[in-house]
Amino acid sequence: MKRFFFLLVFILAFQSMSAQLFTKEKVANAVDNIDQKFLTWGYFLGFNQYDFNFDYYENLEDVLVDKTFGFHLGLIGDMRINEYMNLRLEPGVFFTTRNLNYDESYFQGTTFNDSDLLREVKSTYVHIPLLLKISTKRINNFKPFIVGGFSTALNLSSNEDNPNDNSSGEFRMTKNTYFYELGFGIDFYLPYFKFTPSIRGIFSLNDEIIQDVDPDSPWTSNISQMQTRGVFINFTFQ
Repeated sequence: MKRFFFLLVFILAFQSMSAQLFTKEKVANAVDNIDQKFLTWGYFLGFNQYDFNFDYYENLEDVLVDKTFGFHLGLIGDMRINEYMNLRLEPGVFFTTRNLNYDESYFQGTTFNDSDLLREVKSTYVHIPLLLKISTKRINNFKPFIVGGFSTALNLSSNEDNPNDNSSGEFRMTKNTYFYELGFGIDFYLPYFKFTPSIRGIFSLNDEIIQDVDPDSPWTSNISQMQTRGVFINFTFQ
């Protein structure tokens, strides 16, 4: 269902882009004055893929991350600074799952089973970025831009306060994470709204792993730092 929706939106966006690229004159739109407003509002939805970047104390086999596509949605508040710059607040809710696969070398000298080699990390983030959007001059009915900024996220599924750790099958992360973000996209001016597909990368600034109680834990003792990184594909309507 997600793939079908993504394909449908892509086809609509491609048709709109093709029509506007080869139109010599700007088509009259109900949103022609939207870029002149000091404050505008909208919403977004899209897909995400989260990953982890690990740093280790010892040179053992990497912890492998199986990434899946997640879903997200949220609201947009846009403040106009000038013709080419906008300040944006984009709070949203993001759902994702990552599977961590440990090599058997982490468990040398201990008794383990196959389930110990896998940790499923489900995350629900309340993600709040503050972004600076820098656009080119509008060309007919589209306008490319780059965007960047900083964000914070509350992980509602972190297990940070859970007294159980990996010895009980619970992988724990910090509740709060801080990111920097970079991306690009194109605004398309359609007859009744502005449609914006964009892609953005996010990179964590802090260590997110909660060490197990056992200092020799095979799941956490060799990890000196674990940081989230990810890719967002957004579809915005204003």
